[in-house]
Amino acid sequence: MNDAFSEQSAPAVRLVIALPLVVFLAYFFANPLSGWYYDYTLRIAGALLHGQTGLTEKPPEWLNEMIPHNGNYYSAFPLGSVLTMVPLAILQRLGWLKDFPGTFLAALLATVATLLLYGIAGRYGDAWPRRWVLALFPVLGTWMWANLAFAGAWHIALGVAVVGQLGALYFILIRFRPFWAGACFALAFGNRTEILLLAPLFFYLLYRQSGNLWQALDRFIAVPLALGIATLTYNYARFGSPLDFGYARIPGVLEEPWYQHGIFSLRAIPGNVQAMLLEPWRRISEFPYFVPSGFGGSIFLNSPFLIYLFRLGARDATLKLLSWGAIIGLTFVLWCHGNPGGWQVSYRYGMELLPWMFLILLESSPRKVRWHEVILLILSLGINALSTWLFLRSEHMKY
Repeated sequence: MNDAFSEQSAPAVRLVIALPLVVFLAYFFANPLSGWYYDYTLRIAGALLHGQTGLTEKPPEWLNEMIPHNGNYYSAFPLGSVLTMVPLAILQRLGWLKDFPGTFLAALLATVATLLLYGIAGRYGDAWPRRWVLALFPVLGTWMWANLAFAGAWHIALGVAVVGQLGALYFILIRFRPFWAGACFALAFGNRTEILLLAPLFFYLLYRQSGNLWQALDRFIAVPLALGIATLTYNYARFGSPLDFGYARIPGVLEEPWYQHGIFSLRAIPGNVQAMLLEPWRRISEFPYFVPSGFGGSIFLNSPFLIYLFRLGARDATLKLLSWGAIIGLTFVLWCHGNPGGWQVSYRYGMELLPWMFLILLESSPRKVRWHEVILLILSLGINALSTWLFLRSEHMKY
């Protein structure tokens, strides 16, 4: 199997350098603000360096999701999200970093995702134009651009979850390294807990690649098992229960209308279906006349290129079926969550579906780029460039 980093042609080498740089700049300059103020995870990471699981001083008022409990202030973010920020907390403690570098992290995550997408697209040895079309679509042709570039702690956690899943897939499908695949999987579910449900799928992929699951499984599960035990211990130390992540303890959260039936409920599904699949842009009386609603938006209207998810056929039918299984499983959990995602473009939680959508597009795509694919890719890029500008820089969308 070839991958992005063994490509020998001069145009491909230049693009491997140039296009990730374009992605980095597109994300870094999308948001005129730095995202420093939504630094929940960095603050808790700094507390961990002092041997504490929470803050002893009351945080600023804009961090209204901090949880007061037993005289301290805790975050509902899982331990994995906090550990992801520990290197930055160390830099901050050394005086080398002042504030949470949200926009830089968003740009870095998008760049790493681009390189991993291109590497995975080399699975079948397609020409580099086809690989770049598919690799650029998730990062610049979907709602990931606007939402990750918002660069708050929530958005960075979603971005890390995307990169973690892509890394796990890369180290199973392209360069078989079970330990690193497991570390990436831990990175993914450590930031978005529901991704843990995909463990059986990754176990099967390990079996397919190695022929002997047990020889690879011990290396794969080492880091996830350690993180799982640490997370349960972390929860117990904060709230007295290993299964209490603290979300329901956020002040006023259970009083919000979308949580009237609990944090997770089957009654939340219709609202999430509306937000993810059916919500149109809203009309305004001046240019550009249509803008995202700010609380949802059909992923297919936002990214027309996704129509190719429904192509028939696959080069690896089993991998395509597994990818659909991952999408269905994660989507069901996300649809049961009471809040469809808050202030967003399209359906930001759907970012974590993109690695599996990418695999389906890869599996069902012809080897050569077709003219209609170019048109839909350009349309998707244009829609998301506009929605990112409207969301982060214009006066047409104000929360």
